[in-house]
Amino acid sequence: MSFDNIESAFGIFGKVLGVHAADETGTRVIVCFSEVSAAQAAFKALNGLPCADLGGRIMHICYSVVRPLQKVHKDVLFPVSMLASDLGIPGIYLVHDFITVEEEKRLLAEVDNRQWRSLSKRRVQHYGYEFLYETRNVDSKHFLGELPSFVSNILQKILSFPGLGRDQNKEMDQLTVNEYPRGVGLSPHIDTHSAFDELIFSLSTAGSCIMEFRKYLEGTWYHPTASVNEIHEDTPLLSSNITRKAIFLPPRSMLLMSGEGRYAWHHYIPHHKVDTVGEKAIGRSSRRVSFTFRKVRKGPCCCPYKQYCDSQLECRNQQTLTKHKGF
Repeated sequence: MSFDNIESAFGIFGKVLGVHAADETGTRVIVCFSEVSAAQAAFKALNGLPCADLGGRIMHICYSVVRPLQKVHKDVLFPVSMLASDLGIPGIYLVHDFITVEEEKRLLAEVDNRQWRSLSKRRVQHYGYEFLYETRNVDSKHFLGELPSFVSNILQKILSFPGLGRDQNKEMDQLTVNEYPRGVGLSPHIDTHSAFDELIFSLSTAGSCIMEFRKYLEGTWYHPTASVNEIHEDTPLLSSNITRKAIFLPPRSMLLMSGEGRYAWHHYIPHHKVDTVGEKAIGRSSRRVSFTFRKVRKGPCCCPYKQYCDSQLECRNQQTLTKHKGF
């Protein structure tokens, strides 16, 4: 459906200020009204019901209004670390120049010779298993094949990555390649616990960026009922509830998220064309291509970070349901 058709269908309830993509999947949109009463009327008339002007599709609507809160502005400057040791988040490691310039060129040539899938703001490729953006999960039963040979050298280097214990599984079987145009970032999220094992490696090529990490105090953030463990980048940030840290990711650097840093901190790439690092303004390249290596989890997650764990949330919900049924 085009945004014009959606605007026309909702316009019968009042003036529509705009229709916007709600996320990168293209499956949800935000319809913005100028008047609260118009939004309320649309919600009452269409939620859970078919819309004749949109081909009889049944509308599933969430309703919200602007609610001003005291917040930390998203562009407030705070220190950006160059090294993971300065960042001080357990389980976060960064290796500069993980690959050479020539290796970087070969990687980019390989993916550019393959088919990209277009999302709303960036392009992606999946290997091993396809990543499902609607649920932030994978279909573990749908194996796409072994990871391509052009990343074999990277997989070998991962085996000797610093900070890894001998008992940690380093055999990655899922690769997502993301191409970010200049100024495009990534919404704050925690990779779904039930989808992937503990270790997540992300190789930056072609361009640099800042990655921000956010941790919420116990009891101030709750895992959503859906498996999408994500917040919007403009979500109000109460300074008393959140810790924010950031690190600069130069080209050819490899980032490892593990332990607390993987399970309990949201990571986020701000939508900037220019990143401020100390007193320097570093313009982003025309593109940044990241190679994210993960291992698909075969069973439920049993991590100690229950507040953020969808596996353990599902277990708790099932126990509650069973209790209420008297089983």
